[in-house]
Amino acid sequence: MPVMVQALVPVFVLIMLGHVFRRWNFPGGDFWPQAERFTYYVLFPAMLVFKLGQARLPASAYGDIALLIVAMLVAMTLVLVVAQRIWRWSGPVFSSVFQGAIRFNSYVGLAAGGMLLGDEGLSLTAIAVAIMVPLLNLLCILMFSLVASHEPVRVKPVLKAIATNPLIVGSVIGVVWSFFEIGFHPLFAAILKPLSDLALPMGLMCVGAGLQLKALRGASMPFLVSTVLKLLAFPLMAAGLALLLGLDGVLVQVVVLLAALPTATSAYILARQLGGDAPLMAGIISGQTLLAIASIPLMLSLLW
Repeated sequence: MPVMVQALVPVFVLIMLGHVFRRWNFPGGDFWPQAERFTYYVLFPAMLVFKLGQARLPASAYGDIALLIVAMLVAMTLVLVVAQRIWRWSGPVFSSVFQGAIRFNSYVGLAAGGMLLGDEGLSLTAIAVAIMVPLLNLLCILMFSLVASHEPVRVKPVLKAIATNPLIVGSVIGVVWSFFEIGFHPLFAAILKPLSDLALPMGLMCVGAGLQLKALRGASMPFLVSTVLKLLAFPLMAAGLALLLGLDGVLVQVVVLLAALPTATSAYILARQLGGDAPLMAGIISGQTLLAIASIPLMLSLLW
């Protein structure tokens, strides 16, 4: 079995395990929604602080990541505008196509980055996530305000949500910790390490628990376009832009990986709250997560 596939198998097995447990209603009650909250607010921030706090990355890496990410988001937005001119979907449908083609599942990204590229890859992935999450949220909110929302989108709550996002907060603390080379007292490290170790498997099982396979019935052209753009075109675009900008190494591998990921589960919440097509969004999320089992190894084998 190729090393890359072998590293990714645990990622997708844990996702499917979470889905099976949720279908069996195990361990019961509202465990999985609460587990997702615990993972989001406690486990992942602890992991980001611990892993990034130990990283020693050159200052240039931050600028290179930011430049490549901005170029990727601008390029994909232009592609989506062209797609909308061709198919002329309604505002709610286009909003789901847009989110499906440009957002990414950070849980899967952090897990895959760590398993494939080690601690350096996990650190770079965390930095990329910290840059992409606020930019994507602002971009998607702007898109909703233009095409889907019937009411003006309030900017202040959006900015507050971004500023208090646990993944961003954890990443910023970790980067500052690393920059000043503070280090971790053995007692502090002994608390953070088990939380950090638990974050990725629990996060992946929560992704699986959130899959809505019934939403895949009657998959349509919007689903197909969004999925092809996200799982195939976006990683090719990321690799091409990296080559154009003269970037290489682990940094490019991380960004290509993020581009190849299925869309974020949080896109469903945004679609439901801001007037998007929530059923279509649920189908895109679930379908992409399943198809990514094949597409991610394929794209990484071609582009790494």
